[in-house]
Amino acid sequence: MKTMEHIAAVVKYIGFLALFLCTVSPTQAQSRPNENMIFWDIKAVLPESKLLDIKAIDKEGTYHDVKAIQDSYDISLLNVKALVNGQTIPVKMIVKEDDKYYPVKAIDYEGQILDVKAIGEDGEILDVKGVSRMGNLIEVRALDKEQRQYDVISISPRDQVNHVKGLKMFSEEVEAVIQGYKIFAHVKSLKQY
Repeated sequence: MKTMEHIAAVVKYIGFLALFLCTVSPTQAQSRPNENMIFWDIKAVLPESKLLDIKAIDKEGTYHDVKAIQDSYDISLLNVKALVNGQTIPVKMIVKEDDKYYPVKAIDYEGQILDVKAIGEDGEILDVKGVSRMGNLIEVRALDKEQRQYDVISISPRDQVNHVKGLKMFSEEVEAVIQGYKIFAHVKSLKQY
C-alpha cells in the first residue's frame, strides 16, 4: 500500500517537473518565432460584448502585442508571451508586495519589466492582475477604476476560446526567479472543459 502511494507521489512530481521544464527555458526569450506557431489574441471581455486588447507597455509607453502561442495541435495549455522587438518574452504573475492582487507583467531579455494592461477604445487603461486562487489556478482579470473585474480570454484565428489563468506548479510563494523578479505563477491559456 505504501509502495503504491510512493509511486503515485513520484509520478505526480515527475509530471509537474516535466510541465515546468517545458514552460520555463533558461533564456526565456526566443529571438525568432517558429513559422508553425499559431498566435491567439488575448482580450478582456466587458459585459456590453466589448473586447479590449491586452498589451504589454514598455517604459517608453510603446504597446506590444500579448498572445497565446499554439505550437502543436493540442490547445489545452498554451504559453502566453509578449511580442517585443522581434522577441517572444514571458508573461508572468509576480509576487505582490503591497498590492491586493498579483500583478501580471512581461519580463524582457534585458531584465526590463513591462506592464500588461487592457486597452479600451477611448484610451482607458485597465490593470490586469491575478485576483483569486483555487488550488493551482489563479483567476486573471482586467480591473477598471471602480475595481470591477472582467474575464481575460484567448481567441484563436478559428474562433476557439480559452481562458487566461495563472498556473502554480509548486506550493511555495516564489515559483521561480527571472531576471531578478520573483514569479508567483505562470500565465497560461487553458481550455475549459
